[in-house]
Amino acid sequence: MTKTQFTPLTPPASTVTATPPADPAAALAHFAARLSFEADVSDVHADLEARAPGLVVVDSRGTEAWDQGHLPGAVHLPTAEIAARAADVVPAGAVVVTYCWGPGCNGATRAALAFARLGIPVKEMIGGYEYWVREGFAVRTADGVERRPVDELTAPRGAISCGC
Repeated sequence: MTKTQFTPLTPPASTVTATPPADPAAALAHFAARLSFEADVSDVHADLEARAPGLVVVDSRGTEAWDQGHLPGAVHLPTAEIAARAADVVPAGAVVVTYCWGPGCNGATRAALAFARLGIPVKEMIGGYEYWVREGFAVRTADGVERRPVDELTAPRGAISCGC
């Protein structure tokens, strides 16, 4: 009986490059595709402030969540109602941006899927309501407009965006 020779694995010089990066053409396609599906809260805020034409921001949460606070300028359209009400809420040719609670919730993804099924151009706001609030942007509640201090882990103090 012969013993199998054991060769210890040599750890890679870099954990990051242990799996090689994609070639630049594949990376270009991947990152361009991600940006065609997603928008961040800072960009959505800038567009709402600028009143960018043809943009409809949709809060896909339920009524209790909407009443607790929502983006000023957003439209309330819970996911379960999108198929029935989208035509009344979204003008022809508009781009929809969906949001829900935050990164731990895929409600905005389900809402975006519902709009895509209707043939409506759509993006998902990554970070959702949570990151909107954490970045210090105003929210509308039953008591009016409120704003929390910026969470310095999500945005620089006193700036509108991270500057990236």
